[in-house]
Amino acid sequence: MSNVQVLLEKARHLLESVTDPEIPVLTVNDLGIIRDVRMADDGALEVVITPTYSGCPAMGVIEINIRAALQEGGFENVRVVTVLSPAWTTDWLTEDGRRKLREYGIAPPAEASLDKKALFGERRALVCPHCGSTNTEMISQFGSTACKALFRCQECLEPFDYFKCH
Repeated sequence: MSNVQVLLEKARHLLESVTDPEIPVLTVNDLGIIRDVRMADDGALEVVITPTYSGCPAMGVIEINIRAALQEGGFENVRVVTVLSPAWTTDWLTEDGRRKLREYGIAPPAEASLDKKALFGERRALVCPHCGSTNTEMISQFGSTACKALFRCQECLEPFDYFKCH
C-alpha cells in the first residue's frame, strides 16, 4: 500500500467520528454524504461531500467538524468540496445508519416500493420505532428538523420523527 493510500485510509477512519449535529447518532458515513476522499495536486486532502438537501443548515457545521477531525488527526491542509450533482438520496443511508435511526426512535426512510396507495391519496404504513406497529399517523409534515416529519403510533401512542425520503 502506498503512502498516499495509507493517508487516505487514515482520513476515512477519522471521518467515522464526525456526526450529524441534528441527529448525533449518525455519522457522515452513515448518511452517505462523503462522496470521495482524495489528495489534490497541491497536496491538500480533499473531502467531497453532497448535502442531504441544498438548504440543510447543518452542512456548515458538518464542514467545520470534518476539517477539525482531520486536522486533529494530523492533516494540516484540508479542503472540503461540496458537490450538488448527483443529488443526495436517502438510498445512500447505510444499513447501519438505518438501524441507528430506529434505535434512536426515528423511523428510517421507507424503502422504495410498488405500493400504489399514494395514487389514491392513502398513506404509506410506517413502522413505529418504539413498538413496531404499522398503525401510525402523520401529525405534521415537519418534525424537529425540515428533513423529518412528525408521526404518532396509534398502538403505543408515542410520537416519533420520520426521516423523509429524498
